[in-house]
Amino acid sequence: MIGAAGAVAVGGALTPVVFAATNGEDSAPGTTDSASGTSGTAGTEPQKFPATRTEAATGTAEAGAAFAISYVGVRWSGAADGAGIRFADGASAPGKWQDLNGGCATVEGGGTALVAAGDATAYELRLPDGVSVSGARSLAIDTTGGAGKTFRVPTEPTRVRGVEYLSRPAWGADESKRYKDGKVNSPEVYYPFQTVTVHHTDTPNADPDPASTVRGIYEYHAVTLDWGDIGYHFLIDEAGNVYEGRYSGDDLVPAFDKDGKLVTAFHTGGFNSGNLGIALLGNLVAQPPTDAAKASLIRLIKVIARFKGLDPQAKLTYVNPVNGVTKDVDAISGHRDWLATDCPGQTMYDLLAEVRTAVAGQPA
Repeated sequence: MIGAAGAVAVGGALTPVVFAATNGEDSAPGTTDSASGTSGTAGTEPQKFPATRTEAATGTAEAGAAFAISYVGVRWSGAADGAGIRFADGASAPGKWQDLNGGCATVEGGGTALVAAGDATAYELRLPDGVSVSGARSLAIDTTGGAGKTFRVPTEPTRVRGVEYLSRPAWGADESKRYKDGKVNSPEVYYPFQTVTVHHTDTPNADPDPASTVRGIYEYHAVTLDWGDIGYHFLIDEAGNVYEGRYSGDDLVPAFDKDGKLVTAFHTGGFNSGNLGIALLGNLVAQPPTDAAKASLIRLIKVIARFKGLDPQAKLTYVNPVNGVTKDVDAISGHRDWLATDCPGQTMYDLLAEVRTAVAGQPA
């Protein structure tokens, strides 16, 4: 990593004891820390979450589902711009075409989008001119009405160095979604941490059930896009709740392995290895993040930066450890700094300088 004024030391060892200090200076007494064990039966209790229901379709003709649809995940080959969707019923402007502009996710050789369906039961797609209908695939997703599925959830809040977060079981992550044909679809690989990239999920604001939205994004990323897991390392909702994202192993430290290396996720195509992705739930194009979400973002990045030796205001040269591709970026960047996308939304992007300053100076 090369800074504007020379070499910047990052990627130092980050052990569970350091990164997730139990009842340390930043931890609250009586809480469960990610280094002290939160899985299995000790310290957990069974909780039920609605099992995610899906109905897949190909082509553009009207497709339906036998349930109220929360989201539709769409992927098509060809031109990325010019696609649309309309719903037959529900709360998402029935009968009116909505443009599919891709949101946060990007794919090679085509376009993709995750669209709130407003509990519609049928939808129709429109593809860009000249794009083959056979290249379109969609998935109707329901994350709220399925039969109960039981997960063992920590009985006490889990924290990373004082930052409370919802572990994967606590938001209802169905680990079977990581598997395909009986094998882990995207086996975990780890590289030294280099930088942080901020996203927005381009989902509706004022979300009444953010955990169900996280489950919907998980289904879309893992299944529709065939990534094998959710694409971000962490997600943050409007109330400031932090969600553990990409599965990183059984060492109980989110995002990192026991040696302090970062698990590769799927948030910035071509620049993922060593790049930690944090997504704020909602659409931040015209509406800024809530104060609670921004505060959680700053605190989470500060914890990571402190223990990985990252200067939050540095200019860095990211080096992809897989293929050697480089990119000059800020230590804390937005998705659009890497790829052609509106993510993380204009209002969030405009706040990144404030975030860098706060991370550098805000007490932990």
